Amino acid sequence: MVSVSASVAWWARTHPERLALVYGEQRMTYADLQQRVQHAAAMLQAQGIVAGDVVALLMKNSAAFLELSLAISHVGAVLLPVNYRLGAEEVGYIADHAGVKILFADDELQAGVPDGLATLLVDAAAQRDSRLLCRQSVQHVPLIHTATPETLYRLMYTSGTTDRPKGVMHTYGNMAWKCMDHITALGIGRDDRLLVVGPLYHVGAYDLPGVALWLMGGALVLERDFDAERTLALIEREQITGAWMAPVMLNRCLASPARSAYALDSLTWVVGGGERTPEERIREFTSVFRRARYIDAYGLTESCSGDTLMEAGREIEKIGSNGRALAHVELAIMDNDGQPLPAGTEGEVCLRGPKVTRGYWRDEAKTRASFWGDWFRTGDIGYLDTEGFLYLTDRKKDMIISGGENIASSEVERVLHQLPQVAEAAVIGVPDERWGERVTAVVVLRPGTDLTLEELRSYCSGRLGGFKTPKQLELREALPRNPSGKVLKRVLREELAGLAGKERS
Repeated sequence: MVSVSASVAWWARTHPERLALVYGEQRMTYADLQQRVQHAAAMLQAQGIVAGDVVALLMKNSAAFLELSLAISHVGAVLLPVNYRLGAEEVGYIADHAGVKILFADDELQAGVPDGLATLLVDAAAQRDSRLLCRQSVQHVPLIHTATPETLYRLMYTSGTTDRPKGVMHTYGNMAWKCMDHITALGIGRDDRLLVVGPLYHVGAYDLPGVALWLMGGALVLERDFDAERTLALIEREQITGAWMAPVMLNRCLASPARSAYALDSLTWVVGGGERTPEERIREFTSVFRRARYIDAYGLTESCSGDTLMEAGREIEKIGSNGRALAHVELAIMDNDGQPLPAGTEGEVCLRGPKVTRGYWRDEAKTRASFWGDWFRTGDIGYLDTEGFLYLTDRKKDMIISGGENIASSEVERVLHQLPQVAEAAVIGVPDERWGERVTAVVVLRPGTDLTLEELRSYCSGRLGGFKTPKQLELREALPRNPSGKVLKRVLREELAGLAGKERS
């Protein structure tokens, strides 16, 4: 069987005193981690969890999150990490659609737990040590060895262009090839220490390269929440060698007044991306982290993240590119009929390889629509240069990226149309210096009604995650449309981006 759980068990058996995880003031060896995984696996079995059951985690970053995720795999169940910023209604839909058997939720996130779902709350003490969820004595729980590369390992729900999220299926084979490619491309070894400051429900934090480090016997340094100065302090204290950061996180580190107070020379790389990285930011990064390189990347939840990485020494020469495909990823640019296009020609970015999902959970129609043969259609528009470097130019899918999170505008619009005052609504992303894009609602009101941003946000509370709730409201008499009646969001983006530029000037 190919699993991270098996690798942790191997390191615990052969090098039990090696450091595996740092969380707060805790320093766990592989032997410690494996003992906790055994305890959590026994607890799952006591709850009636068997191979194939779906177990959800509505949790912020913690030692318990990682212990439970390993234990879920240990007993052959399916891991479902849930974005803790979603509203209870959204969590309820995901749990119902996935067929969740039991949900583990941080007690501080209890408001996001839907009614009627079997739930175990994880308090502050248990977040530091999952053994506190079950104090009974534990007998050895054998690792499930019946899983194959085709066995379902994880479900991850991602915002789509329709009104509901889609459940991406990840197999053990997807995960194994993902780990192999990232270990190879980043040169990961047993002496590496990876700082994890992004949320573990996201492929960036969990997978890029995330827990792949445990295959090599390295150590993860995990933070519950991101804080720029603490991140800089941890790089010095723990001699961090690598990290994944969303652009907004890296920007805060570079802007921190404390950046010169710490010795940061242990850091050798930071993986980022998801947007065009300005040359000025790359140069500033190099001036702060003098021995490190910034690695632009491109990837999807559907491919366990990290399909392309920028290669060392090519950053300025290939400015604006997200790098080249990894060893077991094949990229192609296709036209509207699924035919490959030559270098330099824009089209839809498509990819294939063993780390790409086989499709969406319980949704054959969306799965069929997302593939041309064995090529996965990303919905992104871009081109490849003659050397195979990828350049993204647009998003075919109607998606907003705010603070590193993908937000389907149609999800937000579905909620806005439930407001009695709203006749029409279009949701777009407007450039924002802090978040990359801010969610903006452009609304046409019904005659004789009024609506404020505060009223809109209050209505969205509980129905949408806070990060999806519009931060800006624009009232219009009509929405721009093409002759067939489709809303021209491009026109709205250009108009509002121009207004924002005038306000800043």
